Amino acid sequence: MRKLLNVLYVTDPEAYLAIEGQAVQIRKEEKIVLKLPLLNLENIVCFNYPGVSTALMRACCENNVGLCFLSPGGRFLGRVSGKVQGNVLLRKKQYQLSENTAESVKYGSSFLAGKFYNCRKVLTRAIRDHALVVDCNKLTKASETIKTYYSKIESCETIHDLMGLEGFVGKTYYSVFDELILQQREHFYFINRSRRPPRDNMNSLLSFYYVLLANEVTSALETVGLDPYVGFLHQDRPGRPSLALDVMEELRPVLADRIALSLINRRQVNGKGFIKKESGGVLMDEDTRKIVLTAWQERKQQKITHPFLKEKFPLGLVPYVQALLLARAIRGDLDTYPPFFWG
Repeated sequence: MRKLLNVLYVTDPEAYLAIEGQAVQIRKEEKIVLKLPLLNLENIVCFNYPGVSTALMRACCENNVGLCFLSPGGRFLGRVSGKVQGNVLLRKKQYQLSENTAESVKYGSSFLAGKFYNCRKVLTRAIRDHALVVDCNKLTKASETIKTYYSKIESCETIHDLMGLEGFVGKTYYSVFDELILQQREHFYFINRSRRPPRDNMNSLLSFYYVLLANEVTSALETVGLDPYVGFLHQDRPGRPSLALDVMEELRPVLADRIALSLINRRQVNGKGFIKKESGGVLMDEDTRKIVLTAWQERKQQKITHPFLKEKFPLGLVPYVQALLLARAIRGDLDTYPPFFWG
């Protein structure tokens, strides 16, 4: 099983990254404030302005360490990666299958099956754990509606049919999402999903976690040899990692939504840590971003038993494991792609 290595998050906007020998240096005002062995890192995610040295970029490429650049607000800017990983035959098979409607529907159905199941799981867990403070009838009704849409997946014949179901489930799920916010409701509330930019604190938190998840899924797909930009459910669009978005569908409720809700309900973040810009968008301040990233790393260390492999490993390995299973399915080693069903 792949080892879960560390991700270095550079949150100080004035930090500059360089390398000396095999050690990553973080510098600020010409002083070295931190040194870490490069070989202990799996990814480096930068929220800084000055950037990184070309020598560090080269070292990351040579050592297969992901290097991703985000704006201080969490908007994806770009990635630096080394040689393309994997067997060219695998990617050729991926491209071939993506052009076949029946195959695209087959894989898309699996992604959505995982998403619908996990969305229901988030709702039913809230009923189980917080029955005295949530509207159980409202959450139960939404869960049963999603279950009905889940049963219709098998009858879909086109990607358009699948995306129609996905839209209905997304609308149903988000229509009761505000019920899951149990604390600090004056600062954290959910009316609807808003992006580019997020218009409130809750959406800001969700968008930030979705970007982190997209980066990790993209890295996982590249590691196993797949092209993250050629998907099945999400169709090709220049610059969009369509396959990463496909795999993300089943992981969002577990690896993003649940963490965001926990941070708010446990009062680990508060409304003072969010800033509304003149454009109407909402961003986190640096201290809040650090708390959010720490929670993300801690959540990734939690052990789970994979529903298909029946192996126990950290939750942070799930994107890699799903990418590996997807590669096996595309190669023909598995009859179909097994989605991640959260236990």
